[in-house]
Amino acid sequence: MMTVGRIAANVFKESVRDKILYSLVLFAVLLIAASLLLSQLTAGQEVKIIKDLGLAAISVIGLFIAVFIGIGLVSKEVEKRSIYSLLAKPMTRPQLILGKFFGLTLTLAVKVAIMTAALYVVLAVYSMRAPDAMKAAWDAPALDPSLMKATFLIFIELTIVTAIALLFSTYSSPIWSTIFTFGLVVAGQFSADLKNFEHVLSARPLVWLMRGLYYVLPNLATFDVKLQVVHGQPVPLSYVAMSMAYAGLYIGALLLGAMIVFARRDFK
Repeated sequence: MMTVGRIAANVFKESVRDKILYSLVLFAVLLIAASLLLSQLTAGQEVKIIKDLGLAAISVIGLFIAVFIGIGLVSKEVEKRSIYSLLAKPMTRPQLILGKFFGLTLTLAVKVAIMTAALYVVLAVYSMRAPDAMKAAWDAPALDPSLMKATFLIFIELTIVTAIALLFSTYSSPIWSTIFTFGLVVAGQFSADLKNFEHVLSARPLVWLMRGLYYVLPNLATFDVKLQVVHGQPVPLSYVAMSMAYAGLYIGALLLGAMIVFARRDFK
């Protein structure tokens, strides 16, 4: 575990020094701040607009960080031929995969925390300026603690995306890894709809295929509670716990696959 920790710390340090990450986070912070101005165009819906745009910014920017940095974790080492010096060190290939994953996960946690803090700052500024009569009409307070649940589930979703990107990067080129990862992410947003095809299709093989895809593809829609939070609907802690359990199992399967593929890969 110490080896995995050292690899993770090194990945985190390299990611922190990456200017692309800072530009993406800055863009997200500016977008969150811009939502404060855009909210002025919709009378009575200001807080909802700020929350909606803020959470969307965190999700989208986090997705780009998870995909592009996640794919480069292994492929960059292979392209630069630095993989040989890494594997010559006292570490196993599975340890390298785990260290890379946890390093980017830590990076994502910090970036999501920064963007979440920025969103709360914007909401606090608006709340201080809003009259009491307007606050009474809100579905939820501006500084609603439930926002933390939404951003936490966004972070959990991003860890799944990171594991997907890492798996593809162990055997494919960066371009194809990017295409495969984004394709799987898009499919994962609609995977829950595959179960409804059972009531539409008559051919049993197609029904079995749709059912198989439903269980194989990541159900990323599970982690999207932005709508509920924006409209002040409760998000039970039990739901968050079940989502975490599902994510843990899925990430475990993805990392296991990545370690098996990477262990069998020949770099000669």
